[in-house]
Amino acid sequence: MLRSCVYRLWTPGVLCGPLGGASPPARNSWPLPRSYSSEVAHVDHSLPNPSWSKDMRLIFDQFMKKSEDRSWKRLPSYKFTSSKRLEEVRTFFPDAKPVKEEPLSQARLFPRSLEEGLGFEYAMFHNLVENRTVCILQGGPYLQGIPGFLHGGAIATMIDSTVGMCAFITGGAVMTANLNISFRRPIPLCSVVVINSQLDKIEGRKLFVSCNVQSVDEKTLYSEATSLFVKLDPKKSSP
Repeated sequence: MLRSCVYRLWTPGVLCGPLGGASPPARNSWPLPRSYSSEVAHVDHSLPNPSWSKDMRLIFDQFMKKSEDRSWKRLPSYKFTSSKRLEEVRTFFPDAKPVKEEPLSQARLFPRSLEEGLGFEYAMFHNLVENRTVCILQGGPYLQGIPGFLHGGAIATMIDSTVGMCAFITGGAVMTANLNISFRRPIPLCSVVVINSQLDKIEGRKLFVSCNVQSVDEKTLYSEATSLFVKLDPKKSSP
């Protein structure tokens, strides 16, 4: 499964970073958001909208305040991408079967595929110094699993997205090699949780990232996860 460079082609599995084996973004610089959508304007969906609850907006504002000294950085998020990104993916998967232009033109980032307030409402922030990525998540009514609670797959999607972003910013082009999740408690539908991810260590091409999912007041632990990402090499057909 494929996922794009930080603001490009996101689908769970792979983050495509700089091409040609280039180094990942410098710690004192940030990749500029890019979008080739058919939207009239390039809408950043990580900004507040009317569906956000008071808790969601409160935590968002707290992290925006932390961003004033540049220790944290908000990461933009867009809905649409373009077939131009497919060429970047082929750098790492030259033998992959080509995707037809017609279905690709309709492709959306999976967590942004539902209408406002019905699915994944989230915003991510990253701390370069601490190698941490935080995701504020509000799961909408279309993400229900057992009645009244979020589906485990929806939670797993956002855990993978968050730890993947953390690995990408440090390591460049990476692929999810392993993701282990321990579900401690079910998450109430439409509630707000905070996903805290941390880069634990790097061993060669391997990046180890852990995370937990907590309530806004940090009193309830919903899930914990560990993950392994492998930095891709365009000279090899597999990680």
